Amino acid sequence: MSEEKPNDYFKGRGAQINTHNRFLKQRVVQEHIEMIDEPFLQEEKTELIETHAKTIINRIDSPDIQGLSMNPYQGCEHGCIYCYARNAHEYWGYSAGLDFERKIIIKRNAPELLEKALSNPRHEPEPIMFSGNTDCYQPVERKLEITRKMLQVLLKFRHPASMITKNSLILRDIDILQEMAKHRLVHVMVSITGLDENMRQKLEPRTSTYKNRLNTVRELNKAGIPVGVMVAPIIPGLNSHEVADVIEAAAEAGAQEAGFTIVRLNGAIGDIFKDWLFKNFPDRASKVWNQICDCHGGQVNDSRWGTRMRGEGNIAASIKQLFRVAVQKHRLNRSEFIFNVDDFNPNAGKAQLSLF
Repeated sequence: MSEEKPNDYFKGRGAQINTHNRFLKQRVVQEHIEMIDEPFLQEEKTELIETHAKTIINRIDSPDIQGLSMNPYQGCEHGCIYCYARNAHEYWGYSAGLDFERKIIIKRNAPELLEKALSNPRHEPEPIMFSGNTDCYQPVERKLEITRKMLQVLLKFRHPASMITKNSLILRDIDILQEMAKHRLVHVMVSITGLDENMRQKLEPRTSTYKNRLNTVRELNKAGIPVGVMVAPIIPGLNSHEVADVIEAAAEAGAQEAGFTIVRLNGAIGDIFKDWLFKNFPDRASKVWNQICDCHGGQVNDSRWGTRMRGEGNIAASIKQLFRVAVQKHRLNRSEFIFNVDDFNPNAGKAQLSLF
């Protein structure tokens, strides 16, 4: 495996380019490098951009995924090269590439919006996915604590939520999560894509180490918080050989269930991923690319309901079989977690105000 990278490779970032935003008519390009004194793309610091959101709970209505979700952040400094949420950054006027990792949109008023939504008499309690788009425990959360404040609102209203993260920062909020777990109000999935740290540093540069993620599973389980792992996405030729090992390590750490998806590269993610792939793994890039195509009917992008997350064909079938055997061997997915919606208290906000 070649470790050689171009001189302009941005360490600590996943994407190495800014792709064109499909919603913009014009684009900035570098045509005459000899006339430019400064590098066209520069290693910029992360920029926090505040937005005054009007709502925080979104309804997901598709054949594969249904329910509610909420996201305190848009864009993600974790920099996972494969992230499907990259395309959503274009709606904000930015690129799905480097901009997605360097321009983080924060919804500071998210806790207030959540309380307002849960106080609405028309709100029917059902689990909210937290967060289904970008990681609610990405690095900036350590300082802003927006996610923690939202968890406090959920606990106050006794409202159920599911969480998925690849950051061990979630352990900071174990006090709230433990209290929610006592009422069956929370379920956590920790995303673990492999065990090879060298691969992680390229694939997901600013995430918690795999060792720390497994420890996160261990600590959550020890605290009585229902926890599982998502082996997602599985990328043929890069991390697909580690599926069984991840399941084994997760089970030993106390995970009760596991899920998986196969990588798909919709929209701008295809160009971003391909550029990254050939820069990091030039010796096997073509093979990996072709194997991804094999999982999606000859294309890397796949929006077909029912197959887009699991893929099809021989490679996808072998990955599914490997996952299924590992899960059965380590006795995961033996029962389904049922959220408690009966204790929801829509008047919790009013009760708080009555104290003053």
